[in-house]
Amino acid sequence: MPVVVVESPAKAKTINKYLGSDFTVLASYGHVRDLPAKDGSVDTEADFEMQWEVGADSRKHIKAIADALKDDNELILATDPDREGEAISWHLQEALKLSDDKIKRIVFSEITKPAILKAIENPRKVNMPLVMAQQARRILDRLVGYELSPVLWKKIRPSLSAGRVQSVTVRLLVDRERDILAFQPSGYYRVSAKMSADGQGFKAELNKRLDTPETAREVLLSGHGTQLTANRVERKPTQRKPAAPFTTSTLQQEASRKLGYSVSRTMQVAQRLYEAGRITYMRTDSTNLSDLALESAEGHIKSSYGDQYHERRIFKTKNAGAQEAHEAIRPTDMTAGSLQGESDERRLYELIFKRTLASQMANAIIEKTTVDIHLPNREEMLVAKGEAIQFDGFMKVYLEGTDDEKEDRGMLPRIEQGQNLDLDSMQAIQRFTKPSSRFSEAALVKKLEELQIGRPSTYASTIGTIQKRGYVVKEDREGKERKFNTLHLQPDGTIREEENVEMAGSERSKLFPTDIGMVVTDFLQEHFASIMDFQFT
Repeated sequence: MPVVVVESPAKAKTINKYLGSDFTVLASYGHVRDLPAKDGSVDTEADFEMQWEVGADSRKHIKAIADALKDDNELILATDPDREGEAISWHLQEALKLSDDKIKRIVFSEITKPAILKAIENPRKVNMPLVMAQQARRILDRLVGYELSPVLWKKIRPSLSAGRVQSVTVRLLVDRERDILAFQPSGYYRVSAKMSADGQGFKAELNKRLDTPETAREVLLSGHGTQLTANRVERKPTQRKPAAPFTTSTLQQEASRKLGYSVSRTMQVAQRLYEAGRITYMRTDSTNLSDLALESAEGHIKSSYGDQYHERRIFKTKNAGAQEAHEAIRPTDMTAGSLQGESDERRLYELIFKRTLASQMANAIIEKTTVDIHLPNREEMLVAKGEAIQFDGFMKVYLEGTDDEKEDRGMLPRIEQGQNLDLDSMQAIQRFTKPSSRFSEAALVKKLEELQIGRPSTYASTIGTIQKRGYVVKEDREGKERKFNTLHLQPDGTIREEENVEMAGSERSKLFPTDIGMVVTDFLQEHFASIMDFQFT
């Protein structure tokens, strides 16, 4: 009877359900061998030879696998289809002392019966270049961590740590914090007007910032007692395209924005969904979808929304190091829009389903309208902007989130060029320039991916580690009171001025470097600049 080995007992349970009594399915419970926690586990003088040891917990799991193989049963290694999974398969082969002809390695990106049976029919050997890629990372992490951490203990304080990825991640936060602390805001005035056309109201804003209250007064007064008209009306049809299906990184970002999940929470929930056979493998940087998924999505879209809503799309992965043989994160069943179970799993699954479905839907067609309204004897003008959806396309199902504050473009009434407009009210509010935003978890993941620091599969552990070490805290912070002026144009042509108070600089669920995080970053940058260089990792 063939013995199939996977990492987790949950995954083993799902696969066992599909394979039945013809196979024995066991779990390795993750990595079975690791480098011992001592110096010398990587011998830099002997071609970086690594000294592996089997952990105490792993011995019983290896024994269970060895016992199952006593009757000369075939061993099928079915660990995850990535570098870590390949390394676990190799470690199992080594720990069990089995030659290549005694094992089969299979991979699949979804835990469904057809995918598993197809993988069993197409076995291969362990991919040693993939194993070596994982080992190279492991060596670098060990050398950097074990060489630098003791220096921090000696020079700063015990229990600190440095790492190839974690230290430059903290540097990103420290650099941003220093930029924010050094920032000096400057005030300006933003003029807005409430207007109407044939009794229908809309909002317009001045097309430039004003530096002084005197200029703001002049602009407000220029609008009093004059007939304003729509000097120019531009209607421009545009198309909006759907986002690509999820990769690990984009799933982490979107779950943070839309669901408020931390990166680690997203990965834990996605792991459960994968092991239950609900979604494809959740560690991927590919935006590809299989032909089967494309056909299934097409059928669902056409039957649910109509033929005009479908558009078959093949997305090219932007990351040069992406493994195109893998798929994006998608539901294993493209007809199942929801599932039963825990709230976390239901919400994340629905996000994945909608994003995947939307990626195969038609563009949204939007008419953007811009109305220019000249003010008498002024070079500035009021501008009204609005959008009207002509065809919702993919937006019927899903709209991508964003980290940035975008101007809200509402609906505009139908306005024709030369039409008379009524000015209902006009005001100038004092605003202040803002520094760069502090990083949320989603924004930090996006930055790490841009700089190619770490891997999407390790972002959760990296963000967790820098908080555990006390280098970074994730929290809300209240802002500080700040006074600002508002100037109102009155019906009699006078200006009413009032002083208001606002809370400035409040933050929600942002990452802040601690004092010790700043001290350690400064020390490492001064003495180990090459390792702290963003290009190094």
